Amino acid sequence: MTPTDWQSREALLLAPWAMHAADSAGRVHPEPLHLFRSPYQRDRDRIVHSAAFRRLAHKTQVFTGYHGDYHRSRLTHTLEVTSIARTLARALSLNEDLVETLALGHDIGHPPLGHAGEDTLDDLLAGAGGFNHNAQALRIMEFLETRYPHFPGLNLSREVLEAQATRKKDGTAPAPLLETQVVDAADSIAYDTHDADDAIELGLVTLEELVELPLVADAAARVRDRYGPLEKLDSVEQRRAVLHELVDFQVAELVAQSRGRLEALGIDSVAEVREAFRGADGRRGVRIVEHAPAVSAGKKQLEKFLFQRVYRSDRVMAVREAAQEKLTRLFGWYCDHPAELPSGFQTRAGQFGVPRSVADYIAGMTDRYLEWDHDRRLC
Repeated sequence: MTPTDWQSREALLLAPWAMHAADSAGRVHPEPLHLFRSPYQRDRDRIVHSAAFRRLAHKTQVFTGYHGDYHRSRLTHTLEVTSIARTLARALSLNEDLVETLALGHDIGHPPLGHAGEDTLDDLLAGAGGFNHNAQALRIMEFLETRYPHFPGLNLSREVLEAQATRKKDGTAPAPLLETQVVDAADSIAYDTHDADDAIELGLVTLEELVELPLVADAAARVRDRYGPLEKLDSVEQRRAVLHELVDFQVAELVAQSRGRLEALGIDSVAEVREAFRGADGRRGVRIVEHAPAVSAGKKQLEKFLFQRVYRSDRVMAVREAAQEKLTRLFGWYCDHPAELPSGFQTRAGQFGVPRSVADYIAGMTDRYLEWDHDRRLC
């Protein structure tokens, strides 16, 4: 077997608008090609074998401190995003290996306690550049993971680093590849639908309330057409059927819209994808992997509902505030006792400052380790 086997496979299966690994800009630290794995397959494996990825299993997605195993962790959310993204990639003849890599790595920068942890670290680092989980993921990929003897980070392909940089939304990254756009869309589909599922399971909202939203109402109507009146199903079957339909509809609609834009714009290369996104003469460019306006509006209504009724509900906020207090206290303790940081973080404190290195350390903790470390340090 030769290194060209994966090149031949990609040439056969991928569309001209897909990112072919043979056209990769390479790595910051050059490495020889692998015998039978493409560069993006190797990137995927490097993420899966990283410590940051493993810790996602015990990091909160949304619901901090709730007992039970039904609701999502950051890892199960990541796997659901990956599943949806691969479906989209195959339907659009994109590079599935690259898409899988981007999806598996997109949340490795999340700290413990979900967005509550991120917001707290951002406040604590207000005078030192703030904290953003997308920027932190890039920091992990390029610097914090130490897996190889001759360079820091994971030495991922430049396209993977570029894609993660676009998620920072600071305007410094190139126009996104279609593979990047697919992962962003899959992430939105996953968290909108699955956060709603978890919220129902925890009793924060009801399916009946969700069905009042147009996007969910349309999904419920299609379920009735297929299975008959929802009343014939028990409550769990109703919820699963409606939410499954909501995911399936969004994926199918996104594929149809994306195919239509590719055809209408005559896209025939990666360069044309980037040009379409940038636009011309100051006009807004085109994100090819994007829902129709009516579906986008429906998603915004659902997200507004979730924000008001779930993410900022009294029950969630009470738990959130208690968890944030522990993180704040632990951050302050390490800033006062930097010699207690692991040796690598102590070394980096001289380069980046104590607050940033403390944030790097705490951001890598799982929810349960933060709880344990707080109690042993401060109780």
